[in-house]
Amino acid sequence: MTTISIRALPAALALFAVTLCGAYTASADDLDHPNDVRIGSYTVFYHATADDLSGPYVPPGVNFHTDNLETLYLGYIRTFSTHFSAELAMGWPPLTKTEGRGPAYLGSVPYSGQVISTARWFAPTAFLEYTFFDSTAKLRPFIGVGVNYTNFYDRTSTAQGNAASGGPTKIYLPASWGPAVTAGLSYRLADRWHLYGSWGASKVNTRLTAETAGVLRTSHIEFNPQAMVISIGYAF
Repeated sequence: MTTISIRALPAALALFAVTLCGAYTASADDLDHPNDVRIGSYTVFYHATADDLSGPYVPPGVNFHTDNLETLYLGYIRTFSTHFSAELAMGWPPLTKTEGRGPAYLGSVPYSGQVISTARWFAPTAFLEYTFFDSTAKLRPFIGVGVNYTNFYDRTSTAQGNAASGGPTKIYLPASWGPAVTAGLSYRLADRWHLYGSWGASKVNTRLTAETAGVLRTSHIEFNPQAMVISIGYAF
């Protein structure tokens, strides 16, 4: 459903940082610095499916398209013990663009491939994570389970979307709650600095409602996003 074109941050930069800092030795125990803040690249790969739009005056096959996107990753981690910690992860809310898919025209109005609406989403995810090996190890894999909350806001139908719908249109996308999982690696760069790479997946469902002059059209959407995160963190 969303389309964003932002150049991804190359993973080669992360590998280069590991090479430069590989000679550093660990000197601080994670338990001495239980808080960790992280910043980095948050790349989302959508595996979305949507029911065809249904409602009055809607021809068969009217649907939507979702492209991958990248945004800023921000995270806070609280370490409870050598192996257990909690993470609150979120991305900077990007402006997303919805493209129509299906008929080339709705009546005389171009539809397929046109940007028909825009929105922003705020999607924090909370994880409980287990990290392997001793806290003094340089390289430590981790896994986690948690819950995702996604809120869609600033929902706007474009001029093209209004024309395709037959007039000014309001877009409704209820918030979603769903399970989430993650797995990754941490690498100790220096005393309190770490490099992180992880892959995660979450369940995000919502029901689109488009209202035009009292006429309602709806579609159920499953985003099923997967996310790659490359970040750097500071423990304190």
